[in-house]
Amino acid sequence: MWQVTAFLDHNIVTAQTTWKGLWMSCVVQSTGHMQCKVYESVLALSAEVQAARALTVGAVLLALVALFVTLTGAQCTTCVAAGPVKARVALTGGALYALCGLLALVPLCWFANIVVREFYDPAVPVSQKYELGAALYIGWAASALLMCGGGLVCCGAWVCAGRPEFNFPVKYSAPRRPTANGEYDKKNYV
Repeated sequence: MWQVTAFLDHNIVTAQTTWKGLWMSCVVQSTGHMQCKVYESVLALSAEVQAARALTVGAVLLALVALFVTLTGAQCTTCVAAGPVKARVALTGGALYALCGLLALVPLCWFANIVVREFYDPAVPVSQKYELGAALYIGWAASALLMCGGGLVCCGAWVCAGRPEFNFPVKYSAPRRPTANGEYDKKNYV
């Protein structure tokens, strides 16, 4: 649902609504019947759709790499010894998440620009005008979350990398247990 049919005529009762996306186009009838058709040839697609597909797949693959790098640098893993190196690995993962958000944002803004430009173009017939689809708004929110999350990971790792006393300060201790008479052992308070 990157592009959705625009209702511009005076007749608000329509027989069908058209959705277009990166991978398929769908037509929804007023009866509720939906018919979708996958784009059969990559070469028959416009250059914008081909580039948007490539950037979207690239963003997904980069997000997977960022996930594994960030998990490697996380406090809860032992893949890398605690210290400045582990914090730099986490910093790299955060930077990859922010880059992934930017990479996902490019095709969204590009498609939005095309839809808006064609909507206001008087040469385009009214029946072929489209509006922004829900997938664009979801994509913008996802890009913002990726960039904010990557920034937070970078900030946390930056603090840990620059100050050794902040390097993963989480320490776990055994829970205190009461003695037979119900009081806590005094050695737990020392």
